Amino acid sequence: MDQLRKRFDQLTWPEAKNAATRPGATVIWPFGACEQHGPHLPLSTDAVFAESILDSVLLGLDPALPLWRMPCQALGFSPEHKNFSGTLSLSAPLILELVDQVGMQFAAMGMQRLVLFNAHGGQIGLLQVAARQLRASSPSLAVLPCFLWSGVEGLAELLPEQELLHGLHAGQAETSLMLQMAPELVGSDRPVDGYPAPGSAQDPPEGWSLEGAAPCAWLTDDLSVSGVIGDARPASTDLGRRLEERLIRHWQARFQTLMASDWPPSQSLLTNPSNGAPKS
Repeated sequence: MDQLRKRFDQLTWPEAKNAATRPGATVIWPFGACEQHGPHLPLSTDAVFAESILDSVLLGLDPALPLWRMPCQALGFSPEHKNFSGTLSLSAPLILELVDQVGMQFAAMGMQRLVLFNAHGGQIGLLQVAARQLRASSPSLAVLPCFLWSGVEGLAELLPEQELLHGLHAGQAETSLMLQMAPELVGSDRPVDGYPAPGSAQDPPEGWSLEGAAPCAWLTDDLSVSGVIGDARPASTDLGRRLEERLIRHWQARFQTLMASDWPPSQSLLTNPSNGAPKS
């Protein structure tokens, strides 16, 4: 598959016009961030993951599908990391406005779906709000905010429980995945930091956690001196390869089922069901 033909911004204007009016026309917009990832990973870590996984996913899908991707939004919402050099964070209102402005233009072209393919955990909630706001302002456009690591099967088989629960940033998983994808960007340090000591002021009381059902709006320097929240010591290329395989397999399956359906119904589908996506 010619990857350039799956880049929306590489189309000519007549091609873009035709693309947007195809039944089931869908754009995927990858989101990353420019933020510290400890002393061993690049500021672009989340953007690298979003773009690399998405490109691999698209390679495994039928090139005839009406599915295109946008360039990565490489600056995101990262106030939790602002006290570490290199972090560039856009404000929440600016992200909301950005998604709304771009999404409204896709809706005006005739696109049926916009997928926000996000790899930065710190902006999950914000992009969900942005998606809801855009859906309200552009009822003809279905908007799907997704998180790269959410719902991926088999992660518990690959990562220890401590890292699954507390390895929130630049730990074993992210370091391993970067070793697989771009080892030249990985430094030699393998920090372990950010785990709250039992009984310390940073240790959440029973029923509470840094993230999860009853979370805390933490800042990185509340927890970590290095910028790492987790344990990068066991990271390996082999683990990164297995994580990459699971991520690609998961998102290929998700996009295959999405593109074979009319879901989710937008106002245009509800008023004119014949405009739905093809079943095959």
